[in-house]
Amino acid sequence: MDPLGAPSQFVDVDSLPGWTDAYEAKQLDSHQNPVEKAQVDVRSPFPYRKDINAKIILWKGDVALLNCTAIVNTSNESLTDKNPVSESIFMHAGPDLRDELQKLKGCRTGEAKLTKGFNLAARFIIHTVGPKYKSRYRTAAESSLYSCYRNVLQLAKEQAMCSVGFCVINSLKRCYPLEDATHIALRTVRRFLEIHGETLEKVVFAVSEHEEATYQKLLPLYFPRSLEEEIQSLPYLPADIGNAEGEPVVPERQIRITEKPGVPDDASDEEGLEADLSFIGSHAFARMEGDVDKQRRLILQGQLSEAALQKQHQRNYNRWLCQARAEDLSDIASLKALYQTGVDNCGRTVMVVVGRNIPVTLIDMEKALLYFIHVMDHIAVKEYVLVYFHTLTNDYNQLDSNFLKKLYDVVDAKYKRNLKALYFVHPTFRSKVSAWFFTTFTVSGLKDKIHYVESLQQLFTAIPPEQIDLPPFVLEYDARENGPYYSSYPPSPDL
Repeated sequence: MDPLGAPSQFVDVDSLPGWTDAYEAKQLDSHQNPVEKAQVDVRSPFPYRKDINAKIILWKGDVALLNCTAIVNTSNESLTDKNPVSESIFMHAGPDLRDELQKLKGCRTGEAKLTKGFNLAARFIIHTVGPKYKSRYRTAAESSLYSCYRNVLQLAKEQAMCSVGFCVINSLKRCYPLEDATHIALRTVRRFLEIHGETLEKVVFAVSEHEEATYQKLLPLYFPRSLEEEIQSLPYLPADIGNAEGEPVVPERQIRITEKPGVPDDASDEEGLEADLSFIGSHAFARMEGDVDKQRRLILQGQLSEAALQKQHQRNYNRWLCQARAEDLSDIASLKALYQTGVDNCGRTVMVVVGRNIPVTLIDMEKALLYFIHVMDHIAVKEYVLVYFHTLTNDYNQLDSNFLKKLYDVVDAKYKRNLKALYFVHPTFRSKVSAWFFTTFTVSGLKDKIHYVESLQQLFTAIPPEQIDLPPFVLEYDARENGPYYSSYPPSPDL
């Protein structure tokens, strides 16, 4: 805390000059006539947008000092990197941050994870891992760096954040050329604001003195402050400006989805026909499943080997995963029906499912499936446990067995292999019978992992109470049914 009467070291984003402020003042002083739209023959793919420019701030300073909803920390996969940005964040946030990061058990390259801000002015810290750059693997590095920025922004959107302070994610230790990385950063933010601009009020690029010149040079390409600047910047845009979301376009991938070289146009084999038919239907299942009946018939006839089946399943799961990463799932995220909390007594990640928060009849269950994959894909790479709160659910919250079977069939093998326990909290007799039938006749390998938990006291023998965020209504119900002992345990403020 600052001594009484001393000025705060933190900087409020609302006090910082915007990207357009100095430029507009300069234009007024020079009395230049603005270029009219009618005079412009060729427009930039990043046209002048006053509303988007108003959200952008370029600031030379320490990102850890920003007073905004969230700041971004660039780190390594164990979240222990010692770079100037991370060290400053750790110093100002205090020791609780390191303890919190240990619960996350790392972060993969390109992904983003969230913690509290602790002693920072920012409420949250979004941690991400930039790629190591090698020229021979440039394409992979570009895609990973894009994912860093995109996943940070998506997380900010899902958490309804107002402002985000970006550090320069590509650290010097990872050898990423600053100018190349800045192109990816700026165009990704620009494309996100074009699509989801209403969700963010401010985006701050916090840069060092060394980085400032590069950002000053490239910002006009993606955030031109007038039609004149848009025209002047057009010749300096790189050849690859990404797709509609700013993601790098990979020529090799484009080649793979074109027609086979050397095959006549009128030639059509069964595989090509199936590929075309796989796009029939507007719903997600139709888009991804292809000819399911034929696949099952081949399985029954023994014409598909085990290895071929695994490869086919992995390919199908990857399609779901790509769809999950591209889809806007903020409406499902807002339900708070699935979230990560602490670890159990064995150090395994605990994931919570709140049955009462799933309005089955009111939401798109295919999007719910996509959200499950989006959240769980990086969790399931290591051992984890699920806690399902059946507390106070009714007919409107009952997950259909067909949906659960689809979920079980779609997910990757790692989900089933690394799930070590499923704690079914506050079950009813009906739910126990339904679960028995489902695990006996519909899916295999799940029955032995289910543990029926009648009280929170029983749950706390496996998961310490400080390691799980409990919805208030679960605490109230348990206190009413099993005694008032747990009413003193504080619920999660976010649930």
